[in-house]
This record gives sequence, structure tokens and C-alpha cells, in this order.
Amino acid sequence: MLYFQLVIMAGTVMLAYYFEYTDTFSVHVQGFFCYDTTYTKPYLGPEDSSAVPPVLLYAVVAGLPTLMITITETVLFLVQYTSKEFDRSEKTVATGDCCYLNPLVRRTFRFLGVYTFGLFTVDIFVNAGQVVTGNLAPYFLTVCKPNYTALGCQQALRYISHQEACTGNQDDILRARKTFPSKEAALSVYAALYLAMYVTCTVQAKGTRLAKPVLSLGLMCLAFLTGLNRVAEYRNHWSDVIAGFIIGTAIATFLVVCVVHNFKGKLLLSEESPAEQRPNTGMLNMGRVESPLEKYIASQNHIAFAEVT
Repeated sequence: MLYFQLVIMAGTVMLAYYFEYTDTFSVHVQGFFCYDTTYTKPYLGPEDSSAVPPVLLYAVVAGLPTLMITITETVLFLVQYTSKEFDRSEKTVATGDCCYLNPLVRRTFRFLGVYTFGLFTVDIFVNAGQVVTGNLAPYFLTVCKPNYTALGCQQALRYISHQEACTGNQDDILRARKTFPSKEAALSVYAALYLAMYVTCTVQAKGTRLAKPVLSLGLMCLAFLTGLNRVAEYRNHWSDVIAGFIIGTAIATFLVVCVVHNFKGKLLLSEESPAEQRPNTGMLNMGRVESPLEKYIASQNHIAFAEVT
């Protein structure tokens, strides 16, 4: 089963790599109308000059959940292990008396593995949408720099559909054709929602009734601001950001509810409850019930024995 999961993970990573760093999947060339004000917004420079650059975004969505899940699982494990509710024999049975960190490592790798799989899945969904739609960025005509005279744009509402209409930098033009859905919005809301649901479901300590909602809403607010920044810098349309939010929310909800089952599982004790671990002593203590055939044979033997005597 682990081998099968590793194969799926490797395939997901490879597919994300082909979408992100190769030209295996060509982008759909979408046309435009001459002088369309929808795509004439100013170009504020490459993505690195954004208020939320890709390096910062990827570092946060990869590092923050990893750090928070690892710390939380470690603290919860240590609190439960040192609790007076469990004696030494229960801990020995639960951990095999060889490595007390086995349950901790198993849960941590499970939650982080599902989260990582979700990140690559979001990336695949977003890249597939961008390649299929080829939706134009608000600044497309600014970097496209079409020759309106040569294209015959003196006529009103002339539609330009061929790729050679642009004379600007080809890398900027290609990037301007891949905006729907917004990758930054999808990744940020996926990371925020997954982490918010993790904190809400796993942390049950007293005094966290208000802290958990504040932390969860703070994470969601950061994701919303990331999408808002994409619109404010004219890098995405509102429709791109909303579609990214929907994709990230859907994938995070599916993984949490259907894959990790709302982060259920024991930190110290085994998965079976004490009632399931104990043998069914009630059945062992019950007297043996004879079948009708056995009763008939016993009665015939008794009659035969009586006739003989």
C-alpha cells in the first residue's frame, strides 16, 4: 500500500513538473479586440517585483504548515505521554517499548504527506486551467505591443486571433496568457484552509476556544489579501482569483474530510479502543449450548443404556 502511494505521489510531482517547467502542453492562443480596455492595464514588472513575490509565497505555503504541524504534533504527543491518565504498561503496549516517537512520526508524516500531495494537485489543476483557457491578463496588450496599423485596427471592433500579432517580449506575452485561474490565490487559500482545519480539529486544550478561530481567520485573511493583491497589481482578473479560491478550497476540504478524516487518530494509544482490544470474556464464560442432534444422540444412548441394565 505504501508503494502504491509513493507511485501516485511521484506521478503527481512529475506531472506538475511538466506543466511548470516544460513546453509539453502548449498554451491556447486566445484572440483579442483592438484597443480593448480590459487588457490595457499597466504592466508593473515581473513577478519578483510584486508585493507578494513567488519566492515568499512558496516559502510560506511550504514552510509554515510544515513547521506548525510538526510542532503541534510534538507538543500534543509529549502532553499525552506525560499525562497521568496513562500508566507505564499502556505506554509500553502502545509504542512497542522500542521507540516512543513511532506514533508521532507516523501521524506527522501522514498529515504532511497529504498536504504536500494537495499542493502539487492544486498546481496541476491551476496549470491545466491556464493552458486550456489561455485567458489574457489585464496588462496583456501592454506587453503584447501589437502593430495596430498593420493589423488593420482602423475599423472598430476588429478581432485579432493570430499569435504573430504581438511584437513584445515572448516570455512576458506567454506569462500574460496564463492567468485563469490564479495560482497564487489557489495555493494561498489551500494552505490557509488546510492549516485552519488542522488546528481546529486537533487542538482541544482548554483556553483555545478563542485562539483557534483567531488563528484560522488570520490565515484566511492572508490568503484573501494575496488574491486581492493580484487584482490590485493588475496581474489577474477578479474571475481568476475567485476560480483559484474555489480550487484551493475544494481540494483542501476533500483531503481533510475524505483522506485524513478530519485529522482523527490516536497519538499514543493504538487505533482500537480498549473494549475492542480485550477478548470477549462474556462469550468465554458462557456455558456450552448443545445442538438438537447432540441432545437426540444423548437421549438414545440413555435409553439404550437403560435397556441393557
